[in-house]
Amino acid sequence: MTGYTMRDPTAETAATQRDRIPPSAALSDVTIGLLCISKERSSEFLDSVETLLTKRGLKVLRYEKPTHTKPAPENVIQDIVEHCDVVVEGLAD
Repeated sequence: MTGYTMRDPTAETAATQRDRIPPSAALSDVTIGLLCISKERSSEFLDSVETLLTKRGLKVLRYEKPTHTKPAPENVIQDIVEHCDVVVEGLAD
């Protein structure tokens, strides 16, 4: 794959292209954000992921949406953008 295009699925009127941030050489150099979307059992899933990551000495921050039916509040998104290099979103039922 020679290029990377990220699309914003939220009712865009024109395609949005963002530059790809080069990945870190090692996960030990990054902060991993875990975002629970508040669906049933998603928090339990991310608890397991957090345990596995922290056992490897990786830095993990947790975030949670108030409800899975709406987008994350702006302050949650902004905190993730400012503090995380990688994000895992927990979806479960």
